[in-house]
Parts: sequence; structure tokens; C-alpha cells
Amino acid sequence: MPSLPGRAMIREVGLRDGLQSIARTLPTAQKVAWIRAAYAAGLREIEVGSFVPARLLPQLADTAELVAVAKTLPGLHVSVLVPNLRGAEAAIASGAHGMVLPLSASHAHSLANLRKTPDEVVAEAARIRAARDAAGSRMILEGGVGTAFGCTLQGEVKESEVLRLMQALLDAGCDRVSLADTVGYADPAAVQRLFS
Repeated sequence: MPSLPGRAMIREVGLRDGLQSIARTLPTAQKVAWIRAAYAAGLREIEVGSFVPARLLPQLADTAELVAVAKTLPGLHVSVLVPNLRGAEAAIASGAHGMVLPLSASHAHSLANLRKTPDEVVAEAARIRAARDAAGSRMILEGGVGTAFGCTLQGEVKESEVLRLMQALLDAGCDRVSLADTVGYADPAAVQRLFS
């Protein structure tokens, strides 16, 4: 078994992933306090929100304000989730350091969650890359591959499909890709195998 890396970078995503699923909208001041506390605890990468329509997720309507505050903290990498080109344009305008475009490797999950096939999301990644470059932005574009270890709707997600989609995202212009165990199916052996 290969040796494990000496360190890991933790990306705090609670401000987006945690808050998007609750009915209550947390006041912006509390979110700012959360960012400051996470930063004080040593976190240096925080996903502060998502640029989605406020009518769909009012909990995330203040993402641009949170980006502005988070960018004042030295050495903090500020990222946001973007579901499409419109969200990416807002992210670029905000000046965040990175944007994550979610893609589900599970076809069923992709249609249920994003209302797009995985390959349609790859095409969106190419449009986002073009818009970012046209704006002269240096923002990192990350393709986040969800359900990489299995899916509650589809069941098994083949490793070959995960790898195909990762390569497609890179070919479409993503600067980096990440894998997510969206539904908690992974075990250490599966993580080791897929990442290898």
C-alpha cells in the first residue's frame, strides 16, 4: 500500500452544502461569523455559497456578500459552487478564487438533481471556461464529480465512467477535478483504488 500524504487540505463547505438543505435562512452576520471562526481555527479553503437563483435557494442569496468578506482574510482560498454558466458569470464578477461545477457520475442522480445528463454538464464546463477566459479571470475552475463511489438512485457507478467524466471535464477546460462520496458509500479501500 502506498504511503499516505503528509498533509491534507480541508475545504469547509457547510456554508453551502449544510445551509442549502434547511428551511431557515441564516442571517448574513452569522455566516460571516462562521467564516471568521473557521479561518481562526486554521481553515484556509472555504466554499462560502453558491450562485443559484434566490427563489430556488434563498439560504444562499447573500453569496456575493460572503465572497467579499472572505476575500479580506489573508491566505484564504474562497470558492463557490456554480450550477451553470449564469452562476459562473456571477462567480467571476464576485472575484472568488475558485468555482466548483458539480457533475454527478450517476446518470439517474444527475437528471434528478441537475436536470442534465453528465455529458451536458461537461458541455457547460466548456462554456464556463470560455466565459472565464473571455473575462480575463484567473479563477480556478474545478469539476466536482459527485456520486463517484455509488448512488442511492442508480446503485453502482462504474469506475470507468467516473474516470471518463473526469477526463472529459479536463478536456473541456477544467483546471482540476475532484471526487465526492455524495451518499456515503465509500470505504478506505474504494477511495484508495479509485484515486490510484
